[in-house]
Amino acid sequence: MKRMLVALLTMPLLAASASAQAGAGGAGGGAGGAGNAQAAAARAAAANKPRTIEGINTVWLEELTQPEFRDMLKDGYTTVLIMTGGVENNDGNLSMNKHNINNRLHGELLARKMGKTLVAPLVTLEPGNAGNTIQPGRAGPMISQATFISLLYDMGNYLRSMGFKEIYYLGDSGGNMRGQQAAADSLTKVYADSPDRVYFKHIAEYYNHTSVVQPYIQNELKIPEGIKIGASTGTSGLHEELSIDATLALADPVSIRYEQRKKVGQDEINGIKFQSLAWLQDLGRKIADLRVKTTLDAINAYRATLPKP
Repeated sequence: MKRMLVALLTMPLLAASASAQAGAGGAGGGAGGAGNAQAAAARAAAANKPRTIEGINTVWLEELTQPEFRDMLKDGYTTVLIMTGGVENNDGNLSMNKHNINNRLHGELLARKMGKTLVAPLVTLEPGNAGNTIQPGRAGPMISQATFISLLYDMGNYLRSMGFKEIYYLGDSGGNMRGQQAAADSLTKVYADSPDRVYFKHIAEYYNHTSVVQPYIQNELKIPEGIKIGASTGTSGLHEELSIDATLALADPVSIRYEQRKKVGQDEINGIKFQSLAWLQDLGRKIADLRVKTTLDAINAYRATLPKP
């Protein structure tokens, strides 16, 4: 009885709200439609006015004003990076935000190295399955694979509509690779016959921890880290390795709990002692440069296959 009463009381409110929205001219004609058209025209005119203030030096799309972005696009900033990370269990020393911190670091470096390239807002959640079981304290949140693919598809499609011509998907987490490839492939197929050529590409080479970074540390730098090349866990028994500690230390030492670990003698990983924060950050710069070069080489190789303008 109580539920029925609430429903009866609510119905007039919903009807009044719907009537008010219709009267505002959302999809209707008449004076409301004309008013909306005038407002849209005024907004378009304002968007096309010359800027009266100086812009800022950033590669992050969300930090720009609309006129700043408009002018950069006209100046040839038609390449954009979609970078995906995640929030996951990285054991006792590392922030669950590890992948996103890495993307913030490498996205900045890569976009500036490429030139006339912007970075879309970071995709900070990765695919995963919640299941039916409650697990207090588990890492996350995550989203379904289907949602992840849809999100990446929609982002790429919208960035296309904003005027970008080259749209690259880069993932810092292994579980993101399939979704990125699926989104890029789908968009490529949808717009295959479009006269406005836009290129969507998953750059798998960006995820190069085991294929490039581990051999570099052990074989070139001769640092005998206790982790098998290709593995994600070493002698410390943690989902953590020296290369990750190094780049995170460069971006944000708190994310690896550097001072807290040093205080209790845990400032090491897989048998390698952190000589100092400066030492670890210097290693991080070398690794970041290597990851950026590997990624840029892959992008340039792909660009070489594209039709000449």
